[in-house]
Amino acid sequence: MDSLKTTTPPESRLHFLDYWRIIRIRKTIILAVFLLVFVTATIVTFILPEAFASTTRIKVTRDAPDISGLESGINIATYDPYFIQTEFEVMKSEDVLTRVVNALDLNHKWGRKYAGGDNTLKTIETIDILRGRLDLHPVRNTLLIEITVYSDKPDEAADLANAVAEAYRDNRNEERTRITLGGITALKDEYAAQERKIFEAETNVEQFRRDLAITDPESANTSLPQSFEYAGVATSKARMEEDEAMYDRQLTTLNQLKALNPEKLRMVIPTVEPDSQLMSLLDQFNFAQQKLLSLSADIKPGHPIYDSADVMVKFLDKKINERVDGLMTALEQRVTSSKAVVDSRKAHLETAKDTDIKRATETRPYYEAKQKLERLQKFSSILEYKIATTSIDQKIPRLTVVSIIDPARANSTPVRPKKALNIILGIVIGLVVGIGLAFFIEYLDTSVKTIDDVERALQAPVLGVIPQNVGLLLNEGAESPHAEAYRVLRTNLLFSRKDEKLNTVCVVSAGAGEGKSTTILNLATVFAQSGQRVLLVDSDLRRPTLHKMLKLSNNLGLTNCLLKQNSLEEVIQTTSLPMLDLLPSGKLPSSSLGILSSGQMRDLITELKRRYDFVLFDSPPIMGVSDASILASEVDMTIQVIQYRRYPQPMNIRAKQMVEKVGGNLVGIVLNNINMSQDESYYYYSGYYHGYYYSRDEEQAVPAGKTEGRVGEKPAEIKQKY
Repeated sequence: MDSLKTTTPPESRLHFLDYWRIIRIRKTIILAVFLLVFVTATIVTFILPEAFASTTRIKVTRDAPDISGLESGINIATYDPYFIQTEFEVMKSEDVLTRVVNALDLNHKWGRKYAGGDNTLKTIETIDILRGRLDLHPVRNTLLIEITVYSDKPDEAADLANAVAEAYRDNRNEERTRITLGGITALKDEYAAQERKIFEAETNVEQFRRDLAITDPESANTSLPQSFEYAGVATSKARMEEDEAMYDRQLTTLNQLKALNPEKLRMVIPTVEPDSQLMSLLDQFNFAQQKLLSLSADIKPGHPIYDSADVMVKFLDKKINERVDGLMTALEQRVTSSKAVVDSRKAHLETAKDTDIKRATETRPYYEAKQKLERLQKFSSILEYKIATTSIDQKIPRLTVVSIIDPARANSTPVRPKKALNIILGIVIGLVVGIGLAFFIEYLDTSVKTIDDVERALQAPVLGVIPQNVGLLLNEGAESPHAEAYRVLRTNLLFSRKDEKLNTVCVVSAGAGEGKSTTILNLATVFAQSGQRVLLVDSDLRRPTLHKMLKLSNNLGLTNCLLKQNSLEEVIQTTSLPMLDLLPSGKLPSSSLGILSSGQMRDLITELKRRYDFVLFDSPPIMGVSDASILASEVDMTIQVIQYRRYPQPMNIRAKQMVEKVGGNLVGIVLNNINMSQDESYYYYSGYYHGYYYSRDEEQAVPAGKTEGRVGEKPAEIKQKY
């Protein structure tokens, strides 16, 4: 029926039960790895020698004196995130550990212990052993460092820890002293060299002063005064600028006065060029005008008094004009004189500049030598101050740079090995590694594991699920607990038919050993037990097995019939089950290769369809030879057997594709050899029937003589049906 055809199922997510299924299936691997790791960890833990540990705590700071030095306000210590880690490496250095080796005479002690007899270890060998026992840890958010040393003797561990702390402290102090003294020596050497340079520079300056006849009253000092020529140039330039300003003012005033008319000029000029005579004339002129104006009210021109006053006004006006002209002439002469002074100043300034440039060129070596002397003297003063401050700071003690807070004490309780922790870790790691390995193997295993795998990969329905360790139903009987699995298969197969006339079935598989022969024999048994006439045809011509399972002869069979050597009645044999017959493969002569693709084979299938209700064909692996593909193309229905966890999925997919390419009708898949006890996902296929039939077997005994006539109790012989 079409209802058994499946479509592509959606991608399913892993559930917790899927993980549990993997653990149950791979429990042997998990248990083996767990026991291996656990036993190994336990044995190693009890074999390892005991070790004792002692710890001393020290306080470590950057190099700084116990009291403030002269430069404490200059050298400000900054945070260094790598300081503690750097000091760890210093503690492990050869210089520090050599002090410990020499202080405790470890070369001889450990030489007798590790080298045997009176042998003495080399210092580098002893240091390597000591480094392996040394463990350094910072105390979080503090400047403290814990120095832990391991040894097989408690007293030795304490002595080593204290010796390392003391050696590191002494090394820090000595290193600081050595560096400081070396720096002071270098500073003193440089200071002496500077003094020699200063003496040479002073001699050079004095020589230049005498040779160039330089008058420098401050030559004994290091200041650099200006030359006399340069001072004269500066004075001349200042005076010239003053004269130019005065000339510009006078010229501007003169031009403004010339632009005025006579009336305005005589009114303005007294304010610009004060003159007492002009002021007196102006006063007299004003008085005469007023007098003439008052006379004109009483008398007329022509009168002697009026004419006399008019003559006085004209006389005074003439005198005023003459005085104004005189003042203007004086201003013009003053402007001309200022212009001459300015020109003279410019000429003198140019001469002074030329003289100053020439003198500066001549005296330049002197002043350059004097500046060099000044720089040398300043640098010498800095060196002298540095030497003094460094010498004083070096004398200040630095005992708190490294201080031992808690000395190490002997501890009688061993710290290694940690038996409980190691055993717990062995258990945890064993489980983790075992489960991880199980899941890794499961990941690498691409074989078919579940029905979902089949339906997702092959896009075909699962017709039946066959449990593990299934025998022949002919031997187990109809009440066998495994029979129900094949009855389910038979039912699904019948419902998969689109037409009741389709009664030839071929069973194929991708590889050998997947249980095709057992499946087809038990399926035929179920059909026969239901009252239908069934014929088993062993089409595996190269490796026939059905006659062995039924304990019948294979002397005559399919090949003899196809080659027209024997008739169909002569080659078909009966079995212990009345409704079940067998057509064995027969012998395989070389002339029968490719015989399954002949017309005789198609005619034979047609004849068998007419005589039997169902004809079941066993076939070789489809991936090995072409016989299975040929059979799949000639029969009505094809069933593919896939053994649980045997072959990779791509191989099974390829087998399905080969059936479809030749036009075969693949109706479904049979999952074979399922381990029901390990995989709970298949329990509902057979668990109910197992319990049902087992309970019936316990309640009812098998009747005596029931087994007579079963397969295996008679000698093999050919049983003719016709």
